[in-house]
Amino acid sequence: MKSHIAVVGAGSWGTTVASIVAQNQPTMLWARRAELAKQITSRHENVDYLRGSALTESLSCSANLQDVVRDASIVMMAVPSNGFREVLVEVAKYVSPRVPIVSLAKGLERETLKRMSEVIVEVLPRHDVAVLTGPNLAHEILVGQPAATVVACADDEVAKQIQVLLTRPTLRVYTNPDVLGCEIGGVVKNVIAIASGIVEGMGFGDNSKATLITRGLAEMSRLGVALGANPSTFTGLAGIGDVVATCASAQSRNTAVGVRLGKGESIDSITGSMKMVAEGVKSSLSVLQLAQRCKVDMPITQQVAAVCEGTISASDAMVQLMSRASKAELD
Repeated sequence: MKSHIAVVGAGSWGTTVASIVAQNQPTMLWARRAELAKQITSRHENVDYLRGSALTESLSCSANLQDVVRDASIVMMAVPSNGFREVLVEVAKYVSPRVPIVSLAKGLERETLKRMSEVIVEVLPRHDVAVLTGPNLAHEILVGQPAATVVACADDEVAKQIQVLLTRPTLRVYTNPDVLGCEIGGVVKNVIAIASGIVEGMGFGDNSKATLITRGLAEMSRLGVALGANPSTFTGLAGIGDVVATCASAQSRNTAVGVRLGKGESIDSITGSMKMVAEGVKSSLSVLQLAQRCKVDMPITQQVAAVCEGTISASDAMVQLMSRASKAELD
């Protein structure tokens, strides 16, 4: 019998990934709440996050982390960045030695500015680390719309192993050795999505959105390259691919936050009404602080962080961006 795959975190993306992997290998999903775990196992549906979408019938779900992680051959962490370390420390108590750990999160740890792969290395230093990222809107992938994703891992054999687990007739999986670049792409993408949503919420058109997305991609690339990433990563699925999907989609939580901010709603009101985490709200300030540490200019990120921290309105942030001194595009 094949060993099982553990997916930790039963939000929309964790559930989707678990359902896909369960079509290729026995898979167990961990949910914080016992009632949700029971629902997923017995009804093959995650009503809280993916209502109306059927899950793979063989997928089992439990609220007992030890049962899910123990003896797993790979552990996939689908926990938001703000709680990632806390859950990973618990996972470390039960995971078998040398088992690869895959991060599905797109955020930075707020206190340390570390990427999730760096957190994994700290907590589980003798385990291979991989990242799953790209233009991956959960519902579209779950219902089988054609899509692609990226597995980033320094070890090509581990990357290929995960690639096989995730590949389906409607899901192409690519590998990329640039873990750092793929993570930075996913993190900064969320910030760009909030900015794009603000533009939409303020009633501006396609020129405005295209300008903002393009300049946001420039910020993403500048930061990534300063940290040591491969510039080509940002023209691929983990960079521009993820940005296009997120900024164009009404399903994106980060874009939805931006739209509401652009319409004048307060950040506290928005986050208080949301069931799922919009990573960009927490990550925008962390991205800015990381950029400042690297002496990288990121004006869009700076304004999004200010709006998300409640220190400036969306309309004032737009004025600040448009009144900046003129410069060469490639600087």
